[in-house]
Amino acid sequence: MASLVPCPHCGSRPKEEFTVKGAALKRPSPEAGADAWFDYVYLRDNPRGGYEEYWHHTAGCRRWLIVDRDTATHQVTSCRDAASASAKEHGA
Repeated sequence: MASLVPCPHCGSRPKEEFTVKGAALKRPSPEAGADAWFDYVYLRDNPRGGYEEYWHHTAGCRRWLIVDRDTATHQVTSCRDAASASAKEHGA
């Protein structure tokens, strides 16, 4: 049985319908130094446990989502629209 991802637009869908971009990282400010940008572009944590990632629902609604999943069990605990989440984070 395939792992299911709870897409907020399409309902529970098989993970094979999605493309994973990676960690939902906060970008440094444009004025940040070269070290901050180097870390942002090239260095990634490899945590065990809960982790937020950007996923694209390629074979469905074609929306970008933020998926919270456990890296040890691969269980998805939540999924939300990335555009809505971004607007809330920026006070819109």
